Amino acid sequence: MNQQIHINFPNKISLTIKREDLIHPLVSGNKFRKLKYNLLQAKAENKETILTFGGAFSNHIAAVAYAGKEQGFKTIGIIRGDELFDKIDENPTLKFAQENEMKFEFVSREEYRNKSESYFLEKLKEQFGDFYLVPEGGTNELAVKGCEEILTAEDAVFNYMCCAVGTGGTISGLINSALPNQKILGFPALKGDFLNDEIRIFAKKDNWNLISDYHFGGYGKINLELIEFINAFFDENNVPLDPIYTGKMVFGVIDLINKNYFPADSKILLIHTGGLQGIDGMNIKLKQKKLPILKNND
Repeated sequence: MNQQIHINFPNKISLTIKREDLIHPLVSGNKFRKLKYNLLQAKAENKETILTFGGAFSNHIAAVAYAGKEQGFKTIGIIRGDELFDKIDENPTLKFAQENEMKFEFVSREEYRNKSESYFLEKLKEQFGDFYLVPEGGTNELAVKGCEEILTAEDAVFNYMCCAVGTGGTISGLINSALPNQKILGFPALKGDFLNDEIRIFAKKDNWNLISDYHFGGYGKINLELIEFINAFFDENNVPLDPIYTGKMVFGVIDLINKNYFPADSKILLIHTGGLQGIDGMNIKLKQKKLPILKNND
């Protein structure tokens, strides 16, 4: 569903947000898209177990747990941070995943860096038996195929599509499915330039650019300015934004509009990639820091 954002921008620029967060109540946004064909492939290979990776507040971990259970799979989450072993009940994301029957293996951050190494994966196979592997964040060729379905015929009117970038799968799908006259802008949630290479693995066109000025200090980092922006955007548009991905992207796009980055009469489509389940966990941290909490539909 596309929702018009009623803000009077300069130069007759219009802003619309694609509410991918409304696709599914618990497997929303790009996680639904990324898992669609991976779960079909797992069934085609007669796999009974899905194994994947993620951090303490991972949208991906929550989505795999719920979707896996819904589709009849056992699920295993390799979780970054062995200190979380006895803190599941304090973590809304991990608690949700456990309630949906995901089994956890907590590993140190140092060990977690080896998640793509063959010896590490072989060790996991010895420990857990046969499984279908879904990478951290869900990004692989099948995930990109799912994300290529985000844009529809009604989106042909837009000049720019903007999305947050984590592992690069969502933006790759948008790049591949966009029309020749459309430009895709990605707003990384992480610091570093490595994402360009990751995206080029899957992207088939050069109609894209990354804007790396709106990560607010890095992955999972947030400050009072971003909190106030997200809450004001919710009050004015009734659209909740997560603070890790979409909130930073929307902040960046509006800031660029006000700085005359976009040509006059530009029609901009924002992709809301979901991630709202992470708000509860972030609000726990914000309360501890005595900062305002984030608003949500809850």
